Amino acid sequence: MTITNIFEAATKGKYRFPFKGMISVEDLWDLKLQDLDSVFKSLNKQKKQNDEESLLQVKTAEDQELDNKIQIVKYIVKFKQEEIEERLQAKDKKEYNQKLLELIERKQNEELAGKSIEELQAMLKA
Repeated sequence: MTITNIFEAATKGKYRFPFKGMISVEDLWDLKLQDLDSVFKSLNKQKKQNDEESLLQVKTAEDQELDNKIQIVKYIVKFKQEEIEERLQAKDKKEYNQKLLELIERKQNEELAGKSIEELQAMLKA
């Protein structure tokens, strides 16, 4: 099942996730990574209990829903981690570019400082 189909199943099935009561799929996006990890652990614990209790290994609709919920939480965590990484890279790039601009300005100032008074006065008049 693709992630699009899983989100479709979640919205149609009105999935609820265990976090300070029950929350919806939309609410997962507002949680911090640590909170999402807590939701994942709760779902994973439930999955292990379901797997242990079954002798027949017949996959029920409840098992499929639980698998979907786990996949949704994993997807959101991965998405948020990628967002954090992109922000860090953008910040690093901005800082690097700022350093380059400062160096360019310093070099230009050094170049101007090396000119004679006559050259500077000529530049001022121009």
